Amino acid sequence: MGSVIPIDRRSALRAAAGAAVTGALATGCSDTAPDSVKHSAPGPNPAAPTAPSALSSPSGTGAPAARTAPAPRRLPGQPAEIGHGPRDRPRVALTFHGQGDPATATALLTEAERRGARVTVLAVGTWLDEHPAMARRILDGGHDLGNHTLHHIDISDLAEAEAYAEITGCAQRLRRLTGSIGTWFRPSRTQHATPLVRRLAHRAGYPHVLSYDVDSLDFTSPGAEAVVRNVTGELRDGSVVSLHFGYADTVAALPALLDALERRGLRAVTTTELLT
Repeated sequence: MGSVIPIDRRSALRAAAGAAVTGALATGCSDTAPDSVKHSAPGPNPAAPTAPSALSSPSGTGAPAARTAPAPRRLPGQPAEIGHGPRDRPRVALTFHGQGDPATATALLTEAERRGARVTVLAVGTWLDEHPAMARRILDGGHDLGNHTLHHIDISDLAEAEAYAEITGCAQRLRRLTGSIGTWFRPSRTQHATPLVRRLAHRAGYPHVLSYDVDSLDFTSPGAEAVVRNVTGELRDGSVVSLHFGYADTVAALPALLDALERRGLRAVTTTELLT
């Protein structure tokens, strides 16, 4: 595709991520990567709540929210699993799987905000444990914040109780930090939820499961230009794009990706704005 990313901006963003990017690359993971490249994770938290009423704010690390964050909403006419928005409006949702070093996350959020874009972050619960301030940073930037399970293990392979603990464990952390269980739930290590996972998400308080119709494949570290090509080649009005925190290629690709959206007359909005 040629050199689509201005060198000065790419360098600045990579500098913002700093040396921490290297560590994030070593531990980052994807939802669609083969088993041979998935990193190990601890098992489900046996202390996770077993009913939505158990999601009240517990004591723990991280300061409570100064205000309550948006809660999940039932959207009339939308299916139980949502993979894209209306095809008749020039909007797209850039959704980021929230894991990895916070320096890369902050660099991506800052660049999006500088360009007037808003995104959706699906946070991993253990990531919130390690970096609780990121929850409020995401919300204060005007972005959506949602649930991407507690440990980011393959939820499709879990028994019912374990899968439910993965969903509610992350929801518990979101509520402790923000006052809400988050606006969206996305299952870990899969594009589509099984019928069981959809039912469990609904039981935990999420009327819809969030999927996507465009995969950037940024977790394969294909290079920034390839990330841009992967997205723009499949992008349509209403698309929901899968991206990840914690990858240098994603940081470097974002300016060119936002440029491409602008050329097409597309706005990057939160998933909530895309669907309402």
